[in-house]
Amino acid sequence: MAYDPHPDLPATDALLADLRTLVEQESPSSDPDALARSADLVARLGTDLLGVAPERLGIHLRWRLGGPTRVLVLAHHDTVWPVGSLRTHPFEIVDGVLRGPGSFDMKTGLAMALHVLASLGDRTGVTLLVTGDEELGSPSSQALIEDEARGAAAALVLEASADGGALKLERKGTSIYRVVIKGRAAHAGLEPEKGVNASVELAHQVLAVAALGDPAVGTTVTPTDATSGTTRNTVPADASFAVDVRARTAAEQVRVDAALRALAPVLPGAVVEIEGGINRPPLERALSADLFARAQRLSADAGLPPLTGVAVGGASDGNFTAGVGTPTLDGLGAVGGGAHADDEHVLVGRIPDRTALLRALVVDLVADGPAR
Repeated sequence: MAYDPHPDLPATDALLADLRTLVEQESPSSDPDALARSADLVARLGTDLLGVAPERLGIHLRWRLGGPTRVLVLAHHDTVWPVGSLRTHPFEIVDGVLRGPGSFDMKTGLAMALHVLASLGDRTGVTLLVTGDEELGSPSSQALIEDEARGAAAALVLEASADGGALKLERKGTSIYRVVIKGRAAHAGLEPEKGVNASVELAHQVLAVAALGDPAVGTTVTPTDATSGTTRNTVPADASFAVDVRARTAAEQVRVDAALRALAPVLPGAVVEIEGGINRPPLERALSADLFARAQRLSADAGLPPLTGVAVGGASDGNFTAGVGTPTLDGLGAVGGGAHADDEHVLVGRIPDRTALLRALVVDLVADGPAR
């Protein structure tokens, strides 16, 4: 059966108009003033559409639309694009392809959420949470997300889809570290033997850390940016490097964390310290399986495009909702590609079927009754 838009679904033209407004309000995560302006805009748009003002929680916004939270709809309004990006990447729609900074990740998903929830007759138990620091790892919103998700029947995450519109059924957990090395400075020409070379110790530790990955179970442990030393003729007294860890299971995150904290210096006199830790727990497939089956059923019943699901390495706020045990379905937002890149884009022709799927899921979950 071909897809026939539901009469209660939001009009694509109206959604696109609001999406343009969102995209043209630049909102880099690292710019507090820009984020505040963006939060103001999202609050105004949401109030107009939903008929009720949000709770303002700094740069985060929460709409509790009636009763305890049964269905948490989760989005973010921050992007990785600095102010001024519109000059080189303007909002435009050409041949059915929409472009603009943050359009794919994830302002289309945000616009979809606002318009879908505005179209509902019964919003009992639905909460929309829009955060402003997801691209930084959600340092100020993690507890808010976890508290809102705890006890809910479902979390629906409006991050962009995977290739071809696939939903994201599994996300690796992330851990972020910095290995800090203390040595001892000395003149590199006159008496290098009196120093403790932090650069050499760094080399030993980089190799030890890189060996902690386990490709067989999908665990990656990647040393990234590194710094060391002060001048060409001084034995370095200080060095450090960052470590990015991705793991499919919480057990693997714990294993790597313990191994990093057990690192010992190789050079006599060197000191190795570990900063950071586990950032996001994994979204394991068991927590998305039932919701995905529900989405497939609803999609088939409505004549929408067939749904597929994939595992991805990147993390989202869906990791936090899954981490507190809430069934989570991620990647419900835009179909397109190029997140964080010059080719960021959205396929306009897929917006109607994605909004239809989101609406069907929310309606079906609300009909199940209270979760708490």
